[in-house]
Amino acid sequence: MKRLMKWFLAAVVLGLGVFWWLSEPRLPLESGVGLSELTDAEPDLTKGERIFWAGGCASCHAKKGASGDDKLLLGGGHRLDTPFGTFVTPNISPDKKNGIGEWSLEEFAVAMLHGVSPDGAHYYPSFPYNSYRKMQLEDVSALYSYLMTLQPVARENEPHELGIFFSWRRSLGIWKRLFSNHKWAVEVDDSNSSLVRGRYLVEVLGHCGECHTPRNVLGGLETGSWLAGGPAPEGLGKIPNITPDENGIGSWSDADIAYYLESGFTPDFDSVGGSMTSVQQNFAKLPKEDREAVAAYLKSIPPISSK
Repeated sequence: MKRLMKWFLAAVVLGLGVFWWLSEPRLPLESGVGLSELTDAEPDLTKGERIFWAGGCASCHAKKGASGDDKLLLGGGHRLDTPFGTFVTPNISPDKKNGIGEWSLEEFAVAMLHGVSPDGAHYYPSFPYNSYRKMQLEDVSALYSYLMTLQPVARENEPHELGIFFSWRRSLGIWKRLFSNHKWAVEVDDSNSSLVRGRYLVEVLGHCGECHTPRNVLGGLETGSWLAGGPAPEGLGKIPNITPDENGIGSWSDADIAYYLESGFTPDFDSVGGSMTSVQQNFAKLPKEDREAVAAYLKSIPPISSK
């Protein structure tokens, strides 16, 4: 009996050791571009602003209902209700106490690409780093430079309201191993610059799949139903199918999609509503060719019927 107990305890210790190793935050940047080169480069604030709107930073981190210049006050505070609890968006203004004002470019890049904080903790995937992880480092650098030009906001961050199990951040290391990857959701013709740009805007910067793709019980994206819509995370209504299926946007032309992103009006003369309102307003600030690239990509992906 004592021998069995020793083997049991040894197995438990070994299991905990394996879990601890597998769940460790991974910090190395998976890119061929050196951060030192980007640090020495002249900040590209024009590109940074373009990425800011494409990434929808203001939609989650500005005050709810903000308009005009108030969209650039990134004090956070949005409450995101999910089956796992309520996440509260943080302050990402350049405030040195409550925001990211003390962060280095490298710390910012690690957060964006790997979901790891400057103090070495996993971020929850309510921060869509699983999409951002394919960002080009030049774009990360440009976004960082732009954010640091904005007005600091002194708002203190609030803790998330999660169950006991979900509040253990270390377990997110296992979640990342299960659901994080660098593969594109859809393969496109690499010689078609519009499709390549559209995929980058949809799959990475715009992180459209985070809302428009259904999730499994652990919160991982069901990539086999890419952009086919599903239940809203908050439990109210449904997120629409935006594939070219008859239950999605199959009847929309490329021009219809581009115009919707510019104006907020559908081909049926309906108008954008709900959380998509701020997304559309963000895309309206992008160059025309970006909206056209998104339309080209959405019309090129496989049509998938809504669940």
